[in-house]
Amino acid sequence: MSTLLAIDGATKVFGGLKAVNQVSFSISEGETVGLLGPNGSGKTTLINLISGALAPSAGRFGIGGRDMTGRRADVIARAGVARTFQLVRILPSLTLEENVLVPAIFGRKRHWGEAAQALARGALERVGLAESAGRQAAELTYLDQKRLELARALAAEPDILLMDEWLAGLNPTELQEAIRLVRSLSGSGMTILMVEHIMEAVRALCPRSLVMNAGALIADGPTADVLADSRVIAAYLGDAEHA
Repeated sequence: MSTLLAIDGATKVFGGLKAVNQVSFSISEGETVGLLGPNGSGKTTLINLISGALAPSAGRFGIGGRDMTGRRADVIARAGVARTFQLVRILPSLTLEENVLVPAIFGRKRHWGEAAQALARGALERVGLAESAGRQAAELTYLDQKRLELARALAAEPDILLMDEWLAGLNPTELQEAIRLVRSLSGSGMTILMVEHIMEAVRALCPRSLVMNAGALIADGPTADVLADSRVIAAYLGDAEHA
């Protein structure tokens, strides 16, 4: 498999705080990778760096072999990166179809007319919202708002999908539905990097996981091995010798 995302020495400094500190890894085409770590470990900051929401203080970022270091978010999006957010970002006054038309029209390939509508409907169908295309987004349940945000990301036709705690806040039934949906995307060959705290989902969806702590990458490997790593256990639970 070819490398789709390559990160070398990614660093982000806020004042005197290194929120991301010399992080390096690569993700191959078609992988689904978990990005784990305790709160405040730098995961969302790293996602913001990859997506262009933040500029790096140091390090290099490559997407599909192209250097994207310090590029604007719109340039990175057109290079094939889409994301979801910790707090759902939809356009509540618009219908579901209108929400998804926005990235279809202004996104990576700039579709118009019937082509944009077909792409929007297809994205809604993939997330199970096709029958609700004409509803107002404000009427949706929390799970369906998350589905809609995912449909918006899919309508951008990404090569890499960044999911920032997309499964958070779901009840057990909704969680199983959401896991099935992400598994279907992974099964279609999409490359996914997902920030996640729900270990049931990580084990079900991510053959490989990365773990951050205090801004640094402390583990990278098969998920079962990573979750059994003493450094990872100490990061989540604290060092028992100093408890």
